[in-house]
Amino acid sequence: MRLVLLGNSGAGKSMMARRIIGNENIPRLSLDEIAWDEGAKRKPLDASLRQLHAFIQTHDRWIIEGCYSDLVEAALPYCSELRFLNPGIEACVAHCNRRPWEPEKFPSAAEQEAMLHRLIQWVKDYESRDDEYSLKRHRRVFDNYTGPKREYTSVASYAGS
Repeated sequence: MRLVLLGNSGAGKSMMARRIIGNENIPRLSLDEIAWDEGAKRKPLDASLRQLHAFIQTHDRWIIEGCYSDLVEAALPYCSELRFLNPGIEACVAHCNRRPWEPEKFPSAAEQEAMLHRLIQWVKDYESRDDEYSLKRHRRVFDNYTGPKREYTSVASYAGS
């Protein structure tokens, strides 16, 4: 298994990855881990790509998840399946509001909570943005991928995945 999960923030990518992994020893890479530096600034693409390729080359099976089209596209030649989680804006906002503290991303729960309003606005702009994190770009990545792929258009469709 070499699975790539793509979708908006709050789509449920991490949740699906954890469910698939279960008790197995399957390495998981959240692209957030390699896309940002400690100053909350996007790393140069070549630095992130080096980390991505090192992860792929180090593991026989894996799950990679994120909203970064440029990094997802770089992983696609190595994956066995692409999954596009596209449950709609309302589901993504609801997931963001219920998201537990993510210590790998924020030093404290209070700092994560302070960013919530900005995150929700960003999630709501998914369909109107024209950047690498947008629905338009994710759709293009998914439609152009010729290998095995699935699109999930509701949270209910994630069951059993």
